[in-house]
Amino acid sequence: MHNPIASLLRADIAGFAPYTPIVPLDVLAQRLGLPLGDLIKLDANENPYGPTAATRAALAELATETGARTQTALYPDPDTTSLRTAIGTHLGQSPDRIICGNGSDEIIDVLMRATITPGAAVVDATPTFGMYAYSTHLYQGTYIEVPRTASFALDIDQMRAAITRHQAKIVILAAPNNPTGNPLTRDELLALLDLPLIVVSDEAYAEFSGISFVDLIDSHPNLVVLRTFSKWAGLAGLRVGYGVMHETLAAELRKIKPPYTVNVAADVAATAAIRDYASMKPLLEQICQDRDAFAAQLTTLGCAVYPSVANFLLVRTPVSASTVRDELMKAGILIRYFPKPRLADCIRISIGTAAQHERVLDVLETIFVQQKGQ
Repeated sequence: MHNPIASLLRADIAGFAPYTPIVPLDVLAQRLGLPLGDLIKLDANENPYGPTAATRAALAELATETGARTQTALYPDPDTTSLRTAIGTHLGQSPDRIICGNGSDEIIDVLMRATITPGAAVVDATPTFGMYAYSTHLYQGTYIEVPRTASFALDIDQMRAAITRHQAKIVILAAPNNPTGNPLTRDELLALLDLPLIVVSDEAYAEFSGISFVDLIDSHPNLVVLRTFSKWAGLAGLRVGYGVMHETLAAELRKIKPPYTVNVAADVAATAAIRDYASMKPLLEQICQDRDAFAAQLTTLGCAVYPSVANFLLVRTPVSASTVRDELMKAGILIRYFPKPRLADCIRISIGTAAQHERVLDVLETIFVQQKGQ
């Protein structure tokens, strides 16, 4: 029987490349034949320590009889009022400038929905986070890649030329960049903010880098700053992020953002986390210290480690990076490998605990000896 589905879909969907997400831990454990507790997950830049005690307590309240009846059983606040207020207090910004969503990915999606028509250009500096290209193609936009320099810094002259040539609507800048870990500088950002387009500073790792550009929104209403609770707050599983932007742009985006996309648990946990930021800050500092120590240890093993201000390291390995990925996985250690130009000889390792790092180093040393002996 004739199946009419293909003729009903958008023509571009057939050739659309899906985003490749992280495989769930339980699925990988079963696939590898290893106990779940033996796996070391360093592939998604999550906080290995989880949320703070205050955040866990706020979540536990939802499981009480009162919490279940008055919160869990009800629809969430579509305006995330308490969360936006808490974020505004933390950042020194008006809640009217803040939009919360199901991860910062949703803010990217809403921004694209508002601006990108078929053929409209989005400029990006590659290599970088794959969601930017995915979202652009989803809205049938034209994704313009401007290669980064040898040190993965922005090529500002080429960026400005591409923006002008293609009359781009949006330029997206990961700050710091993922997967390379290098920061976006204020001078680089300012060199693009004077152009007539929306400039997105994706600050998913700002709590580790200590660098943010929210203070520029007053003087540059075309700036959008993205943040997430997935990395620093230990809340990746609840999917909550936000965008900070001029209130006029925020008002327009609210018109097209679906309600209720931040569920009750995410709303409660994120609100508690941002209010309890002071409790998490020493741990974030420890993660950064562990990152630097881990980088030095990897260098001793013969790796080339790129400087990072995030909670991960991009590492060029002395033997095949894809082989290293495979052998680490056999040992129950999960990292990221990107079979892309300029990254194919590298792996990205999230910062874990000191004990996890020791295990990784031991396995890497064995891999390097075995591979060099072949």
